[in-house]
Amino acid sequence: MLARKLRDLLWHAWLLLDYGFVGVMIRLFTKDGVRRRSLSIANASRIARRFLKAFHITLRVEGVQHLEALRDKNYLLVANHSTYVDILLLAAQENLVFITSVEMGNNFFLGQLTRLGGCLYTERRKKVSLPAEIKRFAATLRQGFKVALFPEGTSTDGSTIREFRRSLFQVAVDAQCPVLPVCIRYLGLDGQPIGDNNRDRITWYGDMTFLPHHWRLLGHSIEARVSFLEPIAFDPSRTRSELADLVRGRLLESFHAGEHPANHIDKEK
Repeated sequence: MLARKLRDLLWHAWLLLDYGFVGVMIRLFTKDGVRRRSLSIANASRIARRFLKAFHITLRVEGVQHLEALRDKNYLLVANHSTYVDILLLAAQENLVFITSVEMGNNFFLGQLTRLGGCLYTERRKKVSLPAEIKRFAATLRQGFKVALFPEGTSTDGSTIREFRRSLFQVAVDAQCPVLPVCIRYLGLDGQPIGDNNRDRITWYGDMTFLPHHWRLLGHSIEARVSFLEPIAFDPSRTRSELADLVRGRLLESFHAGEHPANHIDKEK
């Protein structure tokens, strides 16, 4: 296992160097902000697809018809969140602008990665900044981007889906765009079903620090499922709270009852 971990560590380091070099070049030589973000998220998507292989992820993608139906449209993607691997799973499917926390942006290492990936930042602890954030995020959607939101506010232990931070659903209301619910499930680790005995190998939450968790995850094989659920069209009569409850209800049903779209493809990484 140690040899495999060291091999994978070198593999990950090479991918990060690739991502960082291209990202820095984009920032240096692309003056237009919209164009720069577009190139940055495309670079993040490119490297995410390669990271799926480096993490030995066998990924089943379900509901691809819903993703394809919105291919040329802007929308707010809403997903449950339990680990940084979630970002790789989603970014590998589509060029997305992720909303992450200011705390993440302030982290020296992870902050650099998020900035190079064209992320947006939200201050979870200060409600006074919320109106400006909603305005900025909605403007990004109007520019034609697909924006990804993890409304639980932080990553969880992956055993269920927590209550949503409803306020940020105002972004979809103001941008008058559809919402695409996405359910992420981790099904297995090294051929064993995910349970209380091995869930924390994948999930990253609470006071866990990134580098030790990443080292523990290296060398393992992961089985995951991403389910794109039916999009929710913009409805001017629906409030942000009603929208948040509707999305969470669908995600909970999918997460716990396994009700996924019939159309799916398997991707062996």
